[in-house]
Amino acid sequence: MHSGPAARKRRLIRNARFSRMAHKILSDEVSAYLEALVPKRPAELARMERIARKTRFPIIGPAVGQLCYLLARAIGARRVFELGSGFGYSTAWFARAVKENGGGVVHHVVWDEELSERARAHLVALGLGDQVRYTVGEAVQALRKMEGEFDLIFNDIDKRGYPDALAAIEPKLRAGGLLITDNLLWSGRIFDAGDRTPDTKGVRKFTRMVAKSPAWTASIVPIRDGVLVARKN
Repeated sequence: MHSGPAARKRRLIRNARFSRMAHKILSDEVSAYLEALVPKRPAELARMERIARKTRFPIIGPAVGQLCYLLARAIGARRVFELGSGFGYSTAWFARAVKENGGGVVHHVVWDEELSERARAHLVALGLGDQVRYTVGEAVQALRKMEGEFDLIFNDIDKRGYPDALAAIEPKLRAGGLLITDNLLWSGRIFDAGDRTPDTKGVRKFTRMVAKSPAWTASIVPIRDGVLVARKN
């Protein structure tokens, strides 16, 4: 969690490679069906999907993006914080929801200046630039420094950092707000009792922490790589 950008980038690439080889949570047929139900995306968002496929950069994808958009719209979210934002794909879904909710701000936070600049270019092209604020740095520390509470927090940092991040997330989310966390089924690695790697242990521990805490009402939606949706009580 406290390692530098280069180490994080290596883990990102390694985990993306493993995900392509690991146990599939959904069949290709079901995944294709769910993605086909998502309305046509703007040209720039579709271009981001093509870039992700070509470069094998992990994004949440259209089915999870639509879920994030729906949830943000459903609670009227106007303040959103992303713990880990990549090149702005998930940000675009949240920013669109915030804009349609009457305006507000989505905080895009990454550890890499280049990713931040790429995200800015994409989001401006989508007409969403006014809804987004950009921070380059460690996401959990950035969240701790923020003033006020958020309606929705999206969590997609290094998986080994998930358990420690919860202590920073809880006080920054308003009562009734939503925590959305990606990769909770972790390409099936959580089912392998012999997998004791830091990232897999982090996913398991975080899941138990949220599931057993009276502070949260939560469920894992088993699409893509498993998306936890948790309401702060």
